[in-house]
Amino acid sequence: MNTAVRTIATSLLAASLLVALGACKKIEPEADKAAAAEGTAAGLDIKGLPTEKHQAGYAIGLQVGGTLSEIKDEVDFDALVKAMRTAMNGEEPLMDEAQARQAFEAFGQRMQTKMAAGNREASEAFLAANAGQEGVEVTASGLQYKVLEQGDGPKPGPESRVSVHYKGTLVDGTVFDSSYDRGEPAVFTLSSVVPGWQEGLQLMPAGSKYMLWLPSELGYGDMGTPGGPIAPGSALVFEVELLEILDSPAE
Repeated sequence: MNTAVRTIATSLLAASLLVALGACKKIEPEADKAAAAEGTAAGLDIKGLPTEKHQAGYAIGLQVGGTLSEIKDEVDFDALVKAMRTAMNGEEPLMDEAQARQAFEAFGQRMQTKMAAGNREASEAFLAANAGQEGVEVTASGLQYKVLEQGDGPKPGPESRVSVHYKGTLVDGTVFDSSYDRGEPAVFTLSSVVPGWQEGLQLMPAGSKYMLWLPSELGYGDMGTPGGPIAPGSALVFEVELLEILDSPAE
């Protein structure tokens, strides 16, 4: 299931459970039991919501509506309510489980595409401004880099195995990964990482420290990272130290 849609579904379920659990209470006097059975309000005087059932339904509706507000333009409200009534009444649905799953996946793809487009636009604006900063160089692929410390060792090749320290952030400064925080450098083969890292590290002599700014297409693209923290279409920022080249294939 698409990450964005899974998040919406999970939030909706959690909200419903919280409301349901919060509504559970001990009804003591017999008179209160009778009142509850009739659906009358207990201590709440709300215009247009005369009974407990009205008030509970409205409260749950606020929770559900708030959860679904981000996708209100992507779903048909009448169909949504019809399906809820069908499920609550135990009636025969218009689609089977396989069809529902296909519809949900297609919806997820639409939402992901929409999210990616918005993030790409913001990322492109950020990169356009960053390209004009002092010391920032831009390659033909759109990768941006700045030399913080220039080493004097050899440069890695596309299949080199390297040891690096790095910190990765989103364009708003949020740190999503850091070898510094883990207390040990990362070791990998260049061909196993995203294109922006492959290109950027091959620019760096061993012993160098660079800043790298990756357009979305040189990072995780329109997929992002499943479950987060990198949203679809996001540009990425890395501070990278190339500590050493562990081995390189023979030329």
